[in-house]
Amino acid sequence: MQYSVRNATDLGAAIQDARRNAGLSQHDLSEQAGVSRTYLSHIERGRSSRLIDLLFDLLRVLDLELTVRRRNRDDV
Repeated sequence: MQYSVRNATDLGAAIQDARRNAGLSQHDLSEQAGVSRTYLSHIERGRSSRLIDLLFDLLRVLDLELTVRRRNRDDV
């Protein structure tokens, strides 16, 4: 699976899809990631934060695109 991510909504959809494909609940993923379930829910719904907005502003200015894909087990 590979996602072209252009904004906070795309990022949230990619994370939600990957979480569901991994068979994880929001509670499980939030615990493993060390964030609250509420914060994860906001991310999955595309509610951006200042940091996420900054990331996409930088990518836009530099004419870059973010691609999210499943990591190979050998990738470090």
